[in-house]
Amino acid sequence: MNYKDYYKIMNVDKIASQDDIKKSYRKLARKFHPDVSKEKDAESRFKDINEAYEVLRDKEKRAAYDQLGNNWQGEQSGFTPPPNWQEQFHQGNGNFNAGGQGDFSDFFESLFGSGFNANQQSSRTRQSNQRPGQDSNAKIMIDLQDAYTGTSRNFTLQDQVVNEHGQRQTKERTLKVTIPKGIKSGQKIRLHQQGQTGVGGAKNGDLYLEVSFQPNDLYLVEGANITTELAITPWQAALGDKVKVPTPTGAIDLTLPKLISSGSKMRLKGRGLPSKVAGDFFVKLKIVLPKSLSVEEEELYQSLKALANNDKENKVKQSASD
Repeated sequence: MNYKDYYKIMNVDKIASQDDIKKSYRKLARKFHPDVSKEKDAESRFKDINEAYEVLRDKEKRAAYDQLGNNWQGEQSGFTPPPNWQEQFHQGNGNFNAGGQGDFSDFFESLFGSGFNANQQSSRTRQSNQRPGQDSNAKIMIDLQDAYTGTSRNFTLQDQVVNEHGQRQTKERTLKVTIPKGIKSGQKIRLHQQGQTGVGGAKNGDLYLEVSFQPNDLYLVEGANITTELAITPWQAALGDKVKVPTPTGAIDLTLPKLISSGSKMRLKGRGLPSKVAGDFFVKLKIVLPKSLSVEEEELYQSLKALANNDKENKVKQSASD
């Protein structure tokens, strides 16, 4: 059985106060915590520090340890346990054997009861120091065209991490994000364990990226449906025509019927955002007059006006005769 000098491990004198012991523990635990320390023996040092602190922080256990001193081999060296230690720690099994194998923690388990175990205590301490990372939220802008085809984007995050001195600092990391085909504005992409870092070896949180489309004056997006406005001339509205309509995947031909009104909508089924049930693409028509008229155009409009008035008068006369 190996003797461990807990005062030496804690880097304090034997007359150190409880506050000094606590301060030293915090400093050493921060330095040798396996999650932040770069020391090769960080894990074993951290275990010993927790083991020593478990004893020295407790006045009764510390008194018993002080009684042992270098006489830890028991009666063969004149060891006298602290007064009433059997009553105070009656749950111990009393099977200490100076010739046995193990470490100093085994002896304290015998002295203080089976509930004291440095490995278990270290594990409990680490578990109590564990804290899962929180989920993070961020926004990412994509082009409307990307929702039709799917794409991937590099996304840079500003993380808050703990350095080897226990101080928080900002660290950049870049993630490659896959944008699925058919995603809608407002939907979120979950990146597993890419959120805030967990403490004490606990799992990281998740990162949720909310997708929105880059502003586009040409298209109005509503769910999976898309609407665009198309300017047409009066004669196209009156006579019908074949026109080009811009869409996120390229221009398409659209046949206008005769006598269509301004504000009318033409539906292109299934040409909205792709999904299990694809959205529709709507073309909203707007009749636009020319900014100026030539002499010939004005004469034509005058003729059209005259025809319309004559037609109106004829309808009135016909109605009167009936």
